[in-house]
Amino acid sequence: QVQLVESGGGLVQPGGSLRLSCTSSGFTLASYIIGWFRQAPGKEREGVACVSRSTGTTYYADSVKGRFTISRDNAENTVYLQMNNLKFEDTAVYNCATALLSSSGSYCKVDDYWGQGTQVTVSS
Repeated sequence: QVQLVESGGGLVQPGGSLRLSCTSSGFTLASYIIGWFRQAPGKEREGVACVSRSTGTTYYADSVKGRFTISRDNAENTVYLQMNNLKFEDTAVYNCATALLSSSGSYCKVDDYWGQGTQVTVSS
């Protein structure tokens, strides 16, 4: 279901940074585990980063560890994905979604709600 709204995507050079935002007018994001997922043409959708309701547990794909950071601002009902040192292989449509997250932070997948996505293009 489309219940979230992403923003912040765009065109950036390799090594650059972007911050994606995820909000919802339909529900309170603090009540849900939220994840960022991406899909590039010809590739399967993959989990990028997820954060627990308490922010105590996070998941990051190996490909983005050390470069991406997921965070919450509950007062603004927003979840962010800070993306640094972007690489061309980061090019994809990024969606935020409610998610399922293992207690260890080793696994994350989409749950029930998602946004329409924002395009991130990394190109020189």
